[in-house]
Order: sequence, then C-alpha cells, then structure tokens
Amino acid sequence: MQESDWKTIADIPPHFARTQGDAVAFSFEGRDTTFKQYDAHTNQVANALIASGVKKGERICYLGKNSDHYFELFLGAAKMGAVMTPVGWRLAPPEIAYIVNDSQAPMFFVGPEFTAAARKVLEEAPKVRQTIAMEGGVPEWKSFEAWRDARPAAPPNVALAPHDIAIQLYTSGTTGRPKGAMLKHSNFIETHRIMKAAKIDWNTWSNDDVSLVAMPVAHIGGSGWGLMGPRNGARNVVAREFDPGKVLDFIANERISKLFLVPSAIQIVLRDPRARTTDYSRMKHLGYGASPIPLDLLREAIEVFGCGFAQMYGMTETTGTIVALPPADHDMKGSPRMRSAGKPLPEVEVRVIDTEGNPLPPNEVGEIATRSVWNMAGYWNLPEATANTIGPGGWLRTGDAGYIDEDGYVYIHDRVKDMIISGGENIYPAEVESAIYGHPDVADVAVIGVPDEKWGEAVKAMVVRKPGKTPLQDDIIAFARTRIASFKAPKSVDFIDALPRNASGKILRRELREPFWAGKTRRVN
Repeated sequence: MQESDWKTIADIPPHFARTQGDAVAFSFEGRDTTFKQYDAHTNQVANALIASGVKKGERICYLGKNSDHYFELFLGAAKMGAVMTPVGWRLAPPEIAYIVNDSQAPMFFVGPEFTAAARKVLEEAPKVRQTIAMEGGVPEWKSFEAWRDARPAAPPNVALAPHDIAIQLYTSGTTGRPKGAMLKHSNFIETHRIMKAAKIDWNTWSNDDVSLVAMPVAHIGGSGWGLMGPRNGARNVVAREFDPGKVLDFIANERISKLFLVPSAIQIVLRDPRARTTDYSRMKHLGYGASPIPLDLLREAIEVFGCGFAQMYGMTETTGTIVALPPADHDMKGSPRMRSAGKPLPEVEVRVIDTEGNPLPPNEVGEIATRSVWNMAGYWNLPEATANTIGPGGWLRTGDAGYIDEDGYVYIHDRVKDMIISGGENIYPAEVESAIYGHPDVADVAVIGVPDEKWGEAVKAMVVRKPGKTPLQDDIIAFARTRIASFKAPKSVDFIDALPRNASGKILRRELREPFWAGKTRRVN
C-alpha cells in the first residue's frame, strides 16, 4: 500500500515498516523502537486488546505521562478499532473517574506515578474489567510489556473505515462536566494528505527530521503532535513530561528539528540559564499555540531559538491547527499581522458569524466558525451539545470571538464563552465556582481569568463571605484543591460585598474582569 492509499491511521506503521523498517521511530528514556518494531508491537497490542475482550468501537482509557508505549497503545487500538481515550494526569481522582465511567472503558492503562489515584478511581468504575500497569511494579495488575508480548505480531483481521473514531479527547465543559470530542481516522489521514500536497515550508517534513513530543498526550497538542512524526517517517523523541531543562537537553543532544510548545512553556524554557548557550542549529521550525503569546515574549523566543516560528490556532474539536501564521509573517517590528492568528490552512473555511449564524463582513467582530475535514465527528453521547457546536452545513462554532480582515487573516478578539486559558490548559469558571461554593464560609463566588506574565491568565476567585465569617484566601484555595485539579484552583481570592448580576441573575463576569484587563488591546493575554 502506498501512502496515497492510506485510509486509517492503522495504515501508517506497516507502511514505514516496509519502507524504512530499521530507522528509529520512537526514542524514550534510552529505549529506541524502530519502525519495524513499532509495527510489530502495535499488532501485538491490537491482538492483546482483542484477547482481553475489547470490541471495535469501545474506548480504552490511559492515565499516565507521555511515553513511547502510549503511542504503541494508541496505534494498536487503532488497528483493531478501539478508541484511545487519554485522561489528563493532572486531574483529581473524581474527575478521572468521571471520564473513565463516561467513556465506558473496559480497560484502564495506568502509568507508574498514578497507581494510588487509579486504585481510588477503580472503586468507582465498575465497568473496568482489567487494569494494566504501563511500567509494571503493581502485583495485582499485569505489566504492559508482558500483556503485549504474550500475543502474536501478525496484523489483526479487523475491517476499518475512515469514519471510525480513532481517539476521544475530553475537553472541559461550561457546566463543569468534560465532553469527549471524537476524532476520526480521516481527521488525521485527510489533513495529512492536504498539508503534504500543499508543501508549506514550515510543515514540510523529511525522514531526517526529529520531533520532540513534550506536551501531554491528553491534549491534541500531545497526541496530535505525536502522530506528526510517525505520519512523516520521522523520529519521535518523547519527553515524559514538560521540563525546561530537559527540553534544552533534548534539543542539544537529540538533534531536534521540530517542536510544538504552548507560550507559557516557551517562557519557562527561556528563563532557564542555559537557554542562551544551547545549540539550536538543528532546529527548523517551532510551532506554538493553545493560547496567545505576548509580542515581547515572541521576539525574545525568535532571537534565542533562531528558527522559523509558526503560530497555530485551533482546538481539540478541529483536530488541532486550522489557522496558521507562517514564519514569513513574523515581523519583529510588530506589524498588524503579528496580532493575528494567521490565515486558514488549505481547504479550511473560516468565517465570522453573528448570534443568528449569519456571516459578517471583514473587520466586524463575531463568533469564529469553521468547516473542513479537520472538524470532529461530535461529542460522545451528547447529541444536543454536538448540535449546538456543529450547525447547519457542517459549520463548527469555535466559541471564540474575532474578525477576519480583507486579506483573510483571522484575529482573535475575545472569547464568546468565559473559558480561561492558563498555561495552555482550558479552565471553565463554572467548574471552579462549583468547587469553591461548597466551602462553609462562602456565600457566593465568581471566577475570572486575570492577566499573568507566566501563564497568560491566572484563575481568580471573587468571593462573597457568609455573614459573620472571615475565611482567608489560603483556606479557600486549599479547599478548592481537594475537589478539583490544582491547576484549576484559584491562584488568588478577592473578597467583595456582592456579585454583579443581570436581571435574570446571571453573573456579569465582564464587569469583574474589566479592572484587571484595563488598557489591554485584547481580552486574552
């Protein structure tokens, strides 16, 4: 089968096993896996899943940090039709349990750092029939390698289709419950074909490239970026987690040429004392996205890294990037285009619509909508939420407000929803408010995002105390951290007499945010 004949991501490993089988596909903490071994291992994983009773279309959950074995599990599941469902390892056990139960996963794969959390989750996850320890060391669970290697390396005999779901990534919801965005095999295969045919300089790959996977695999920036190397026959170096010092080591020692980071990660790397002495001569392009980047930080990054920078705008629901600002448009003098997210990728339609869904003319602010083969299939078991997001004609509403100029450049002006982006993580106020509201001394609470030099935005809680009560900021933050992941908990708390509300009782968050964002040209940082 030629590359042009690929129908699903399951076709990728055997293709490169035939064409460059002895080349290294994945490197992880001293372990190299060739393309031939990767194909064999993913076949074994597929056969092991079948032997474990997993059926085509069922979800399997992975709770762990990045590893080469995760990508074996991902593509092995793809080969027999199961759906990879990675879970954010920074989540609290009740949040993890919700995703495991919502996805109805019969199997749970757990990294070594999360054995204790997984045991708590399993107490509330009756549908999980088998748990696998990704790096062994848990007496009651099989190790991943033993489970995998007990099965043959012959390809499984399972019929697959481009519209089958390949991965389900959970995104936070405005009601506090995350939604499982379903991405099809065709989302990855068709977009690969389009981008390769377009021969865009910053997206041109060769089998000499080395890609660093440093973002968490529970995000499209981790799993999606992690497929870029295998799709292009390039070597993937997998970082267990983001660590600025280790990122610099990887760049210097592993000949990294391609890298994706969120802006807050770029800033952390630049603050490392070795940032200005590291050899970046192999670096070709650095992609960045998931949240806006301050111009001063971008200037500093381009000066230090000395490679091409490409801004990438998209979301989980669009399989990642749909709009990009290429290196050629990165004007360090600060041209107007530097404030944009760039132009739509080939065969991606983007328009700005009003509240009724009608297209708006250039330079008029509305909600950004998009239509392309990048768009997800929908949300898992949430037809109403899917219909609210993907409207007539297949137009997906992003929830971002912005405008398009006469030349087709997309500008992100504000957010339609109240989502906070902190360090590339999506945080919804309603979820944080729900966690804080249970504090015995809290009468009312609203959560907003405020500017933060390190994380882009920081979570701030505006709290109304109960009469006669005097809770302290640290008490409320500590309380919230017992109920939600620490990165979602507020970084600061202000106490006020009453929350501003409209006639229907809705909190006027814009009024609360305004003093903190005064003087900012955009209401995102």
